[in-house]
Order: sequence, then C-alpha cells, then structure tokens
Amino acid sequence: MNKKQRLQRQVDHQVKRIKKAHREQSSILAQTLYLGTLGLVMVLPIVGGAYLGAWLDSLATGYSMSWTLNLLILGVFIGAINVYLLIKEQD
Repeated sequence: MNKKQRLQRQVDHQVKRIKKAHREQSSILAQTLYLGTLGLVMVLPIVGGAYLGAWLDSLATGYSMSWTLNLLILGVFIGAINVYLLIKEQD
C-alpha cells in the first residue's frame, strides 16, 4: 500500500468520526434535562433525609437534632452515589 492510499484511508476515517460526532451531538435541551436529572437525584435524598429526621426528632421528648443531622448526612452520601451511578451509566 502506498502513501497516497494510506493517507486517503486516514482521511476517510477522520471524516467518518467527525460525521458520527456531529450526529450524536446533544442539544441544549438534552443537556439541560440531563443536568436537571443530576440535580434531582442529588437533592431528593438530602431533602427526604432532612424531613424524615425532623419528623423522628419531633417524636422524641426535649430538643433533639440527632436524627435530622444523621439522615441529612446519609442523604448527601446517597445523593452522591446516585449522581456517580447516573454519570457512569451515561458513559
């Protein structure tokens, strides 16, 4: 195979890659929806943990915030894991 044929194959390969990337390019709406989904899977466990902890603390006598803080921290960890798994699944 001569140099001209190799160059032609490389150029053809690059053209195919560029066309494929252009076809698979995400729109602004798709990117916005993806970021919104990431936000929801992060925030929902945090808010849910805070509300559940506040409810459990209201059942205890006296002033207590231990359930609220613990479930809030647990919600942060669960939200971070959810975001990680969603990003990993997307790739």
